[in-house]
Amino acid sequence: MLEEVSNEPVLGYRAGSVEREELKDAIADTREQAPWNVPLVIGGKRETSDRTFELVVPHDHRFELGKGHLAGEHEVERAVRAAEDARKEWSQTSLAERVAIFLKAADLLAGPWRQRLNAATIVGQSKNPYEAEIDAAAELIDFLRFNALFASRIYEEQPLSTASMSNHTDYRPLEGFVLAITPFNFTSIGGNLPLAPILMGNVALWKPSPKAALSNYLLVELMEEAGLPPGVLNFLPGEGADVAGPALRHRLLAGLHFTG
Repeated sequence: MLEEVSNEPVLGYRAGSVEREELKDAIADTREQAPWNVPLVIGGKRETSDRTFELVVPHDHRFELGKGHLAGEHEVERAVRAAEDARKEWSQTSLAERVAIFLKAADLLAGPWRQRLNAATIVGQSKNPYEAEIDAAAELIDFLRFNALFASRIYEEQPLSTASMSNHTDYRPLEGFVLAITPFNFTSIGGNLPLAPILMGNVALWKPSPKAALSNYLLVELMEEAGLPPGVLNFLPGEGADVAGPALRHRLLAGLHFTG
């Protein structure tokens, strides 16, 4: 059984602290890398479209942060095919292997990725250091670790067997894809809505808010570094009618994970 986990400590960012200096450097790096070009991610491949949107720094409209690419019905259909191609192998991947990916992602976020994601949340969503820390770092790390713990408990709780009868409960992933529609104001919720179903063996299409596109795209890169296979998570920034519309009508839609 997975060992007990505890909440990720929230860093204080006091004047002169190591984390404050690291965050200042990460914010500078985020701005220096502008203009960003946030792509679609379909089947693990970066793609662009002929329609784009502006990446805005809400507290500094004069700064040109970059652009993101908008998905439409054609990209949704290809993302569904990519997810379906990945679904069988991912659904048959053991819970232990899936949990290992999520725990590695949590460790990466608690370590080298922490200030990178905090900085993207500060620059792209205008949070202050404390707001970013309790969201993009601590809360998301907790989602990754506690979800892994609770999933393990669900799988490990089995009905009683007898000398003449063996009982076993099997948890099957959904037959199709999960559509995750996520908000602009919480990077952690942006990650949790597609990732919780993925932990349970499902594949997902993720429609992030364009207003959180930069931090959410970095989450895709984080999960790839942690070992998530191509096609399991497909990233489709876009307008609701253009992405959610065709996805919700699709015959392979198996679930919707949404918050406003």
